Amino acid sequence: MMIPVRCFSCGQVIGDLWAKYNQRVNVNGEDPAKVLEELNVKRYCCRRMLVSHVDLIKEIITYNKK
Repeated sequence: MMIPVRCFSCGQVIGDLWAKYNQRVNVNGEDPAKVLEELNVKRYCCRRMLVSHVDLIKEIITYNKK
């Protein structure tokens, strides 16, 4: 759904990096490993949080009852 504010394993703040990471990888087509290095994401647990995240909010919002 939405990217967590902190990494589940180590507690480092990663929520603010999602927009930058998503823009550079999905829109600009940059290499994810290089982007994570430049964003100073060194730990594997934090990298996993950003790389494996699937943004489903736009699909789920259509099922909201009004």
